[in-house]
Amino acid sequence: MSRTQTTNRRSGQGRWFLRLSILVVCLFALIVVYVSNQFLTKRFTTTISDSSEVRLALYVTNVTSELQRTSVVPQLLARDPELIRALESRDFSGSSEHLVSYVSEIGSSSLLLLDRIGQTVAATNADEIGKLHTEEAYFTNALNSNQTVYATSRDDEGNYTYVFARKIEVFGQLRGVIAVEVNSALLQAGWVGGSEAVLVLDGEGTIIMSSEPRWRGLTEEQALSDSRQLTFWDQAQRSFRGFIGLPADAYLRGEAVLRREARMPHQGWKMVSFTAYASVRERVNGILAIEVMGFAILLAVMFWFMSRKTASRLVFFQRESAELRALNRRLQREIAEREKVEQTLQVAEQTIAQSSKLAALGEMSAAVSHELNQPLAAMKTYLAGARLLLQRERPEEAMSSFQRIDDLLERMGAITRQLKSYARKGADAFEPMDIRAAVSTALAMMEPQLKIRDVNIVRSLPNEPVMIIGDRLRLEQVIVNLLRNALDATQGASNPTVEILLAAGDTVSLQIRDNGEGIENLDQLFEPFYTTKQPGEGTGLGLAISSGIVSDLGGRLMARNAVDGGAIFEVQLPRLKEDVAAAE
Repeated sequence: MSRTQTTNRRSGQGRWFLRLSILVVCLFALIVVYVSNQFLTKRFTTTISDSSEVRLALYVTNVTSELQRTSVVPQLLARDPELIRALESRDFSGSSEHLVSYVSEIGSSSLLLLDRIGQTVAATNADEIGKLHTEEAYFTNALNSNQTVYATSRDDEGNYTYVFARKIEVFGQLRGVIAVEVNSALLQAGWVGGSEAVLVLDGEGTIIMSSEPRWRGLTEEQALSDSRQLTFWDQAQRSFRGFIGLPADAYLRGEAVLRREARMPHQGWKMVSFTAYASVRERVNGILAIEVMGFAILLAVMFWFMSRKTASRLVFFQRESAELRALNRRLQREIAEREKVEQTLQVAEQTIAQSSKLAALGEMSAAVSHELNQPLAAMKTYLAGARLLLQRERPEEAMSSFQRIDDLLERMGAITRQLKSYARKGADAFEPMDIRAAVSTALAMMEPQLKIRDVNIVRSLPNEPVMIIGDRLRLEQVIVNLLRNALDATQGASNPTVEILLAAGDTVSLQIRDNGEGIENLDQLFEPFYTTKQPGEGTGLGLAISSGIVSDLGGRLMARNAVDGGAIFEVQLPRLKEDVAAAE
């Protein structure tokens, strides 16, 4: 009995040690996830903050340069001999036409020529002729100054105009006033319709320009105020964002945003931008999901070992009981114990199967996120453009954006269908296609990123169709992945350039070349989850999926470093013969 007691004592100690180990692993996992979340959130937030400050500086520069350029115009027109003669002779028959001739060169919204009493005698807009501007600030200020003056006015509909004016004098005698209205579309061309919310405040704190038209005329506090009463759940969410490392500068439409402000060297103006934290949370969650999956696999292995120990203990007790009991009872006990062992093994098998399902789900979610991010970014840009076009009462152009969004939705549906049937890899969608059309569609998909990045795209495509047999959507997916990698590789280049070369012989060769730093490890390049990008910027699945797609099309995907720097990715596919194409 002493041997049995010793064995039981050792088994009990082993069980408690394994349970304590599981508890330690769980606590360590919580600490690692928390520290990783804080560190990654701070790092990605700093990156977004720096990018927001750079973009805000560019917006300020664009608005300031446009205002400075327009401010010179009244000084030049105040010396125009033809306008001076018209004011002296009171003959304005050709003055409006003369002003119209300047509009295209100046780029202003409108030009007004006022006489001494503030009546419009000539204008680029015929509806303005005859109107009195005596009470307008730019007219009264121009009469009281020898310099070009500026004034902001607002009409009854809430629309703002930005006007530079200067009085016209001949030998010290007042003849009239020339007023130049700044083209507001040019002032806001750089940021209207973008992903950020941008507004411009005058010296009194009133919003005079904004990416949200309904904000104009309000203060910043009024624009950001939420009309609905915050619920307990909303307050809890905001507190949780601060706990996980996302202290919001402000809340826009209930979403935490990063606020950046810059002064403008004009009339005490300042510009404010609001950038959403959504991209930070997505990137951090992607890395945290990988960490959680790793700890889940470790715990599954520990539970498996625990199950093994349990089975061993059951066999030992069965053997000890057989020596003390009769044969019949021993056989019954043995049958019962075996049934218990089978049930325990089934539980262990179910645990391992569930862990495998979680791992597969993680890989699939990473792949779906990787392949759908590009269409989603393009849809966001087209939706913003369509909203702006509808606000400007241009529905025909807005329908074009909606058509593009419909095409993107169709493409996303095709991608999900491809992922569902990835193991089957059939050739149901194979058909004759022109590879040039796939290149053009891929470039259209990359249009939002190309607008943000100043990258020189060099295309060399044959004038004649280059026909192959393949799945157009999957080939476009490969080209988008290669273009996206090329853009990422040229981030540090002084003159970023991406070259696209399509050549057709016995086989079709599509080369995409960049002038980045090249590829360090060519051997592992097409392996799943291998990536040279920073954590959170890539999953390492793009090239592995692209290589599989090209193989399904009967070709191969190769990569090499160029002699003069950069990397070259080449897709080789069998060309469709002309007689076969005609038969198809």
